[in-house]
Amino acid sequence: MDGMTPNLTPVPTPRHGARRLVGRLFAPAAVAALIAGAALPAAAQDRFIVMASTTSTEQSGLFKVLLPAFRQATGIEVRVVAVGTGQAIDTARRGDADVLFVHDTALEEKFVADGFAAERRDVMYNDFVLAGPKADPAGLRGSDVAAALKKLAGTPQGFVSRGDKSGTHAAELRLWKAAGIEIGAQRPAGYRACGCGMGPALNMAAALNAHVLTDRGTWLAFRNRGELSVLVEGDRRLFNQYGVLVVSRAKHPHVKADLAQQFADWVVSPAGQAVIGQVKVEGEPLFFPNARR
Repeated sequence: MDGMTPNLTPVPTPRHGARRLVGRLFAPAAVAALIAGAALPAAAQDRFIVMASTTSTEQSGLFKVLLPAFRQATGIEVRVVAVGTGQAIDTARRGDADVLFVHDTALEEKFVADGFAAERRDVMYNDFVLAGPKADPAGLRGSDVAAALKKLAGTPQGFVSRGDKSGTHAAELRLWKAAGIEIGAQRPAGYRACGCGMGPALNMAAALNAHVLTDRGTWLAFRNRGELSVLVEGDRRLFNQYGVLVVSRAKHPHVKADLAQQFADWVVSPAGQAVIGQVKVEGEPLFFPNARR
């Protein structure tokens, strides 16, 4: 994973007019694939869904295994818009996605409460870790993330925040608050927000030899670690749950809810859960399936 963000070029999309956001977010190669699909028979064109998801599910490498397995099982292609969880949910609220696969349970439950999905279902989990310089100049190493962040805030040591309203960013802000620090009012001296995905944030932290909160899956798949290592892990507050939600036709009649439901049902089925559990980096699972059926 190189952590680089592709150049994004606005283009018209062959889907429903409301899908204007897809053209702005897909990389040019992905857009070319969408346009090429217009030459296929109508039935073949319709056998795809758009999924709004997080950069962690994509950049960790999970989707490279999970989505081909789903296509093989069902014949349905999944086209991913990978952004922060907050942006992914906003995308689905506008009807620009058929299904959500994200990791901010509170926002997901509000999405359901507001009528944009009938239900959310647990799919898998991993955890967040606080990574930083191997030498640990701030003395953070341990299992109490709130104590570590409080200590870090009293030093000039760097911290890279995603700052993108993602699930990871939301978790980070909750953890700073648990440490007694409101980032908006008392930002630590070394705090930098990149407004970027998990891969670029890790690259920035590696380049600066700074601290960063990351999901473990992306950390395991990350190769440009520089002098970084995991300093804080194991705190129950670092638990990271992912859920799946099918966008409601009651809000957006054009969404492919039937095909999206097939994905949601498959990813929580024994077959989908088995695929998730088999995705590993150097023998370590990226995610742990925990669907309740």
